[in-house]
Amino acid sequence: MDVRYSTEQRALRDAAAQVVDRLGPLAVGQLDDAERAAKLDAAVASSGWRELRTPNDDGAPWASAVEVAIVAEELARGRADAPYLGPTLAAELRRHAGAPEARERETVALCPDLSALAEAGGDAVAIDAAGAEAALLLARSDDGYTLASVAVTGTATGIDITRPTVRLPTAPASDVAGQSRLLSDHDLRHWTALALATTCADLVGAMQGAIDLTVDYAKQRQQYGKQIGSFQAVQHLLADAVVHLEGSRTAALHAAWAVDALTPADALAASASAKAYASRAARTVCEIAIQVHGGIGNTWDCLAHIYLRRALLATDVLGGVGINLARVLEHAGIGDVDGLR
Repeated sequence: MDVRYSTEQRALRDAAAQVVDRLGPLAVGQLDDAERAAKLDAAVASSGWRELRTPNDDGAPWASAVEVAIVAEELARGRADAPYLGPTLAAELRRHAGAPEARERETVALCPDLSALAEAGGDAVAIDAAGAEAALLLARSDDGYTLASVAVTGTATGIDITRPTVRLPTAPASDVAGQSRLLSDHDLRHWTALALATTCADLVGAMQGAIDLTVDYAKQRQQYGKQIGSFQAVQHLLADAVVHLEGSRTAALHAAWAVDALTPADALAASASAKAYASRAARTVCEIAIQVHGGIGNTWDCLAHIYLRRALLATDVLGGVGINLARVLEHAGIGDVDGLR
């Protein structure tokens, strides 16, 4: 694995950074600015980033999971309130099922605890649902799964105010037209690996943004006539945060590379390991950010809670520490059946 970004990947990262730095919310109050949000959504749409995993003429995705992760990280760092995760994962499902591109904006529907894709006939939650008209879920068949679609209707809720979720009541789902193949467990493992790698990148971006915000604050805020960033206790907290960030970034990059380079089982194990690590690290980093901000860190107007909220949702999507450590143990053949846990 070559951990260096290519010239094209660096350009993609810079482009995503420029978009989110120009159009992302710079204050909590700007999350209510519909005009700004619409401009950001239009910029993300026109960039084609939501179509990175749509198939080319050979059926392979136009871009690798590394490129998907690069965009996810930058959007999270900049607190982007434009859909990306949901549409990307929906496009990947359509690619695996050999279905044509969606004619309307789609996201994916997960089971109520967000730990797996939802199945038709049960309760579900549409994630990253802003502007989504439909959500994809699974329908069981004798030999595998087909894709089904449900309308996204209802009130947007959820802890992450940059990426709302919508609870979908049990309702009949319609088959997605044009599917050329059934989805197998092999396909679902591959899809889950991509989903975990993307949420890992999202967690890394949230950590980077929280640290950047906190370092800037520590340089400006003064106590006893000195910047609080000069205090050793604050320096130790921020150093710990950077260690958590860099460890998570390394694991997330390996997970994104593994999606297209390894077998689905190995890629899923790599992504699950990274997700377990990054989930625990992201909560610690975001809590450090709030702690260093002091009393202002516990107020609505401080951006620190936006990062924490985003990290909490990204942690829950396809599971956090526990479920992903279980995936790693299962892949290694260690578990309750073997009597080793």
